[in-house]
Amino acid sequence: MQSIYALHQSQSGDLEKEEKFLFYSLESIQDLYLVMISTLLELKKMEEVFLDKSSKKHLVTTEERNPNRKFVENKVIGLLTESNHLTISLENRKIDNWEIHDDYIQLLLRLIKESDLYAKYMTTRENNFEEDKQFIVDVFTEIIVPNEKLYDYLEDNKLTWIDDIPLVNTEIIKQLKAIKETTEVRMPRLYKDVDDKDFAKNLFRKTILNEKELAKHYIDKTPNWDTERIAELDTIVLKMAICEFLKFPSIPVKVTINEYLEVAKEYSTPKSSIFINGILDNLVKEFQANNTLLKVGRGLM
Repeated sequence: MQSIYALHQSQSGDLEKEEKFLFYSLESIQDLYLVMISTLLELKKMEEVFLDKSSKKHLVTTEERNPNRKFVENKVIGLLTESNHLTISLENRKIDNWEIHDDYIQLLLRLIKESDLYAKYMTTRENNFEEDKQFIVDVFTEIIVPNEKLYDYLEDNKLTWIDDIPLVNTEIIKQLKAIKETTEVRMPRLYKDVDDKDFAKNLFRKTILNEKELAKHYIDKTPNWDTERIAELDTIVLKMAICEFLKFPSIPVKVTINEYLEVAKEYSTPKSSIFINGILDNLVKEFQANNTLLKVGRGLM
C-alpha cells in the first residue's frame, strides 16, 4: 500500500524503482529484529563493565567487591550471547547501532535497575532458567518495547521500520517464551523468502497495472461520494482488496476483507473502514452473483 501510494505521489511511473524499495523494506525487517534482540546483549555488556569498574575503585564496598552477578549471568542472555548464528548475522549485516548510540542502552539499563522487576529478581543470587526467562520476557515486554525514546530512535533511523516494530517485537517475545536451555538461538525469517516476496511483487504489480480496471468496480458503488473526495489511501485499499478478490484465487474473501479493514483503521480516516467495508460487501455479493469470484479450496468464500 505504501509503495503504491509513493508511486502515485512521485508521479514518475517508475514501477521498478518502487518495487526495489518494497523488497528493500521487506529485507530490512531482519535488521530491525537484530537491532531489538541485540539490546539484551548490550545491556549485559554494559552492566559487566560497570561491575568491573566498581570492583576496582579505590574505596570499594563489600557489595562492589562481591556483587550480585545474577543479571549478567542470566541464562537466557547467555544463550543469546553464545549463539553463533546471531553473532554471524550481526556481523554480516553490520548491526552496530548500540555501539554508536550506547546512550539508549544506558537509559534502558537505568530503567531496568530502577524497576520493581529488577529488585524482585535480584533478591537472590542463584540463576534459575525459568526465572531468568520470565525476567527477560518481562523486561523486554514492559521496559524495552514501550520506551518512547527507543521508538523515536528507530523511527529516525529507518522510516520503514515503524510499521514493522509490532511484528518484530511480537516475534522476539514469542521466541523468548519458547526458549529452552538446550535451544540453539537462531534469527527467524520474518517473511518466507520466495512465497512472501512473490506475493508482495504480484500484489504490487497486479494492482498498479490494473488500476483503471479495478477502480471501475467501485466507482458506481459510491453514489453519495465524489470520487475526487475519497481519500487516496482508501482508493488504494479498495483496489488492492478487489485485486485479491479477482486475481488471487487462494486467498479467502473474509481474510482479504478483514486485513484491509485493519489497514484502513491504522492508516486512513476514522470512517474509512466503515466506508470500505460497505463497498467490499456489496462487491462480493455482485461477484458471487456473476460467478466472477473464483476461489480455489474449501472455505474460501
